[in-house]
Formats: sequence, C-alpha cells, structure tokens
Amino acid sequence: MTRNPIDPHVATTTLDNGLAVTTVALPHLHTAVVALFVKVGARFEAPTDNGLSHFTEHMLFRGTERYPTSLALNTAVERLGSTLHAETGRDYTLFQLALEPDHVPAAIELLGELLGRPRFTDIELERALVLEEINEDYDEEGVEINADDIARGLAFEDHPLGQRIIGPRGNVERFDVADVRRHFEAFYGARNANLCVAGPVEHGAIVAAAARALADLPAGTRAAAPAAPPNGRGPRIRHVRDAGSQTSFAVLFRAVPELDPAYVALVALLRVLDDGMSTRLHYTLADQKGLAYSIHAAIEPLADAALFEITGQTANAKVPALVRELLGLLDGLRRGEVTADELAKARVRYRYETLASLDDAAAMAGWFGGTALYYDPPQLSARLEAVSKIQVDDVVRVAGEVLVPDHLVLAAVGTLSRARLGELKTAIGGWK
Repeated sequence: MTRNPIDPHVATTTLDNGLAVTTVALPHLHTAVVALFVKVGARFEAPTDNGLSHFTEHMLFRGTERYPTSLALNTAVERLGSTLHAETGRDYTLFQLALEPDHVPAAIELLGELLGRPRFTDIELERALVLEEINEDYDEEGVEINADDIARGLAFEDHPLGQRIIGPRGNVERFDVADVRRHFEAFYGARNANLCVAGPVEHGAIVAAAARALADLPAGTRAAAPAAPPNGRGPRIRHVRDAGSQTSFAVLFRAVPELDPAYVALVALLRVLDDGMSTRLHYTLADQKGLAYSIHAAIEPLADAALFEITGQTANAKVPALVRELLGLLDGLRRGEVTADELAKARVRYRYETLASLDDAAAMAGWFGGTALYYDPPQLSARLEAVSKIQVDDVVRVAGEVLVPDHLVLAAVGTLSRARLGELKTAIGGWK
C-alpha cells in the first residue's frame, strides 16, 4: 500500500476578475468541501457598522434570483446532499458545503448564484432571528454576560478586534437593506475572496467550474485589515453579576501571532498545559483539586495577533481558589517546570492531529483557503518539522514572554460576593 504524502498537492489559479481558486488534492477521501472565504468581519467594521458583516451573511440566506426564498435556496443545497454552513469571524467570513465530489460543480454554481444575484429580502424576519441570537449574550436587564466577548473587549479595548461579531442590539435594530447592500458591495468582490475546494478533485475541472459560475463577480478591491493594537498594560479584570450557582470565566493573554517564529513554541506550551486529561490544567484543577468540572485552554490565532485563553465554569465560591491555582500553574511554566517527557508527548499528539487533518477536507480548506487571505500557509511538513525542533527552553521562553501580568485580562460572569471578588483581585494583583 502506498502511503499518502504528508503534503497534499495544492494549486491556485486566479481568474480574470481576481478570484483565487485553490484546490487541495485529497484523493483518498470520498467527500469534498467547497469553501468560499471572504475577507470581511468584525475587524473591518466601524463602531456604527459593528455587526453588519454578520448581518449581511445572514441576509445572503434569504434567497437569490434563481432561488427567491430561503426555502428554495436551502432546498437546492439539500438536493446536493449538503448544508450551506456559514460563519462570520473577526478576520473573515466563510460559506461552506460538504458533499460528494460529483456535486462539486453544482455547489460552485450555487455559490455563484448566492454571491452574484442575492435578493436581500425579508429583512425584518432576519432581524428578529439575529436579535434572538443576541439575547443569548445578555440578561433581562440588557447587561452583557458573554465572558468570552467581555474578555476580548478588555484585551483589545477600542480596537475593532475587541468588538462583538454579532454587534450591539442598537445596530442590529437599525440596519436596513441599503446598509447590507453597501457592505456587500464594499467587501464581496472577487479580489477580496478565495474559493478553496478540498477532496478528490482535479484542479483544471474546478477552475473551469469556477470560471463558469463566478467569473462575472465584480472584481472589487482587497480589503486592508487594520493592524492589531499594541498590548495594553494589565492585568485588567471585569466582573459582571449574573444569577446562578456557577461563574463563567475567561482568562486571556495577548500572545505572539502565527507568523512569529516563536508561535510553534506557543503551540507546544498550550499542549503542555492542556492537551488531554493527563496534562496540567485538567489533572491538577479538575481531577485532583475539584475546582472545576470543565476547564480548557486554546489559542485563537488572528492575522497579526493571537490570544492564549483559559475558559471554563466553576461554583461561585471556588472562583478565587481556582484562579490562584491556575496562576500557580502558569507560574510554574514560566519558571521552567516543563519536562522533556511532557514536550515529547506534545509533539506526538501534534503530529497525530496534523496527519488526521489530511482526513478532514474542511480543515484543509480552512488552512489553504482561509489563511491565504492574509499570508501563504506553510505546508504541513514544515509545521511538523518546526514542532520537532522545539526544545524545553523554547517553551519556557515563550511562557515567560506571554504569561505575564501585563498581558492578562480576566472576565468573570456570575454571583461573586464582595469578599470573593476582593480575594480574586488580590490573587491577580499579587501575581508578578
């Protein structure tokens, strides 16, 4: 049996209108993913337009000239055996269909219809749905209770990266069809988008299908992303009172971006802290001390910044103790309490997940299509080689650079007494 190469064959052709068409050949798969990435999201919005990227994405589901209603559009998608998945982020917006390879040309044609002839009707119906979505993040008094968004607002302050993706209620109540069309025309040009198809596909056939379906899209211009702000001085804390027996929390650190040579060490640091039930975060705080049933760490990479985050929930009374113990774990990483065995395990698990991504067409489309809106994504073998060269000293060094009070923000949403809140602030204030 011939083993599949680690690096899939990736090819890109740019259409005359400026649309980049990329294929990731995964001949061992039985399904494919068609993904369109548009360089638009919360990062590109002024405060008065905050939420408009998300709202426009929703409005695109309201039908096209050929499929004039949401029912007709979704029926056409489902006849291909697929679902039209869409999501708006801070750096880009995604439209994606997963389906059999034989249906890929029809899926590309459908995306051409979606972007080429949207109707933007039934705005009041869609507004009501988005307002319901907003309700998940606010209490009955209109106070924001989403710890993740609160923490990002603290981390990026007045910069667009600190804005909520869904936007504030007042903006969503005000947006009209003219706003949606203005935003669509500004950002949904061919030069501001990448089409990526991953799976058992042939590049020439995909380019031909894209030329038929998407060549008439206006070229538009490539959006310029406002640079991430410099890191503010921390630590910064916000507590929002919310009824219930548990407190949700988000602890964030501004970290090095993906293009920084130290980023691979940051990935290793994350895996030493939290990559399975034997690693420090779960084993110490959940398994041994019972301070949280569920607690997780992750990295959110942005185009020119990253967030190292620890999130979870715990009983209100346990919040100060949990944060003290968490800071103690992070302190140990900064002091060099990282073992060669921990790093070796992190490398093995990273390699497995990288190889597993070759069986995930959506992951390959995201890497070679979404990332490419900002920079050329490295091949998988280059990522594996970089991780294989990481040493314990590299992990300790990046821990000392990232896990510091100046980079720390904490958002806690729950019922904390004045005494517990004081203990929490003391724990953070005493961390040096």
